[in-house]
Amino acid sequence: MLETVIWIGLSQSLFAGIIIAAKPKAQVQDKILSAWLFLLAIEFLSCGIDFLLWGTPMLSSSFLLFNPAFYLYVKSLTTPNFKLQKLQLLHLTPYIVFELSTYILKQKFTLNDFFLSDSNQWFRYAFSIASVISWIIYNYLSIIMVSKHRKKLENEFSAIQKENNLKWLLFLIIIYNLYCGFSLILGIVLVSAPNSIPPHYIYNYSALLILIYIFGFYGLRQKRIFIPEKTNEISKEKYAKSVLTDARKSEIKNRIISFVEDTEAYLKPDINMTWLSNQTGIPKHNITEVLSTEMNNNFFGFINEYRVKKVKELLMRKNDY
Repeated sequence: MLETVIWIGLSQSLFAGIIIAAKPKAQVQDKILSAWLFLLAIEFLSCGIDFLLWGTPMLSSSFLLFNPAFYLYVKSLTTPNFKLQKLQLLHLTPYIVFELSTYILKQKFTLNDFFLSDSNQWFRYAFSIASVISWIIYNYLSIIMVSKHRKKLENEFSAIQKENNLKWLLFLIIIYNLYCGFSLILGIVLVSAPNSIPPHYIYNYSALLILIYIFGFYGLRQKRIFIPEKTNEISKEKYAKSVLTDARKSEIKNRIISFVEDTEAYLKPDINMTWLSNQTGIPKHNITEVLSTEMNNNFFGFINEYRVKKVKELLMRKNDY
């Protein structure tokens, strides 16, 4: 079974990497994803060679590759004018160090001898700790970046396009973290009761293969996304030292409401914060602040409340006939 997963994983990661690299007008995020897929192809290839030479794969550092690569990919999607710098390649240092050390020490991918007192015991412990730390830090940062990006969109748009909301990426992060949690539990079971279930590496490479299919599919469809200008976070604590007086906030609030209601601007399909700011002459950051502190809302919620009311009104009229 493992041999099949390995060679399918190798071919699919190479195929997906080539297709994404060949995308018309490929962006930096496409290049990162393509390079990531090629590295995963090398991971599958090395596993296949291990299996042919020793009958079992060597200890896999795929987590130490997947976590930072995932982080860099998310960062490239959510950061304005993102450029991959040489210094950022240091994120791959743990992966390279442990991958080389695995072959130098000839540490096999098995948990049956995890607590065995031998010359490689320290390496197994160090590898496990590094993998858990990498998982926690990089996935936490990835979730924060996607969440902040989605909040920024809600402050800018009244309708969010699929290519901008990165919902698929947030869903994938959740699925990946569930798998990591499952893998951790599985590892504990194997350490406690060796040979009670199939080897851990079967689950590891099978999950990688599934993730390659997902990234290949969505990565190919992912278009260049709109990244809102960097603005202050919409929290009342952030606006505690605001220069706007209560009277000025009330004035802005009334002007916004009057304009939107009088012109029925909410019926404009592509209305966004920039357009509203230009029409009212009120700076965007002031509108955002008033929506947050005075109306406990954001631009997305503010406009769509009017749209919902309009739909209800039209339905009521229809029922009257």
